[in-house]
Amino acid sequence: MARNDGQIVIKKYANRRLYNTGTSTYVTLDDLAVMVKKGEDFTVQDAKSGDDITHSVLTQIIFEQESKTGNTLLPISFLRQLISYYGDQMQMVVPSYLEHSMQAFTDQQVQMREQINKTFGDTPLGKNLQVPMALVEETVRRNTEMFQQAMKMFSPFANAAPPKETRKAEAKDIDELKEQLRALQTKLDNLG
Repeated sequence: MARNDGQIVIKKYANRRLYNTGTSTYVTLDDLAVMVKKGEDFTVQDAKSGDDITHSVLTQIIFEQESKTGNTLLPISFLRQLISYYGDQMQMVVPSYLEHSMQAFTDQQVQMREQINKTFGDTPLGKNLQVPMALVEETVRRNTEMFQQAMKMFSPFANAAPPKETRKAEAKDIDELKEQLRALQTKLDNLG
């Protein structure tokens, strides 16, 4: 198995074929997506130049996942914000912030799953994560607000008030989340 410092090496050839040197087989972007989900560490190298092209291949996987499933993970507003940071003085801060935010989200997800299993055990509610996902949505909303506040500290024009329509939409979203949390609390109270 050819590995590079513990990582599987994937070679990308000019004909766009990907070759897993660890298994000596050709793979697809879907195969690489499965490897990522399994936590397998790999790098992708251009077969001719030897350049590390992992970033562009992972970005391509995200693009394909977004277009194939119809269930987008990256909201348009997030993509617009992300694009706006290219070439900006914040460009150097954003990758680190996003990496830490995703790690915090992952840690919170693990804690939430442990808490659900501890609280509900092997019950239908423990298996159906729709109800507890309201808590995740609230966490995402809070993390997004923290991100926006952090970005405002570095942007001189960020303190301008958002348009009235945006404020109304945000208030409506917050009201909907509050209602979901009330419904969740009611369900939890009924279970107890």
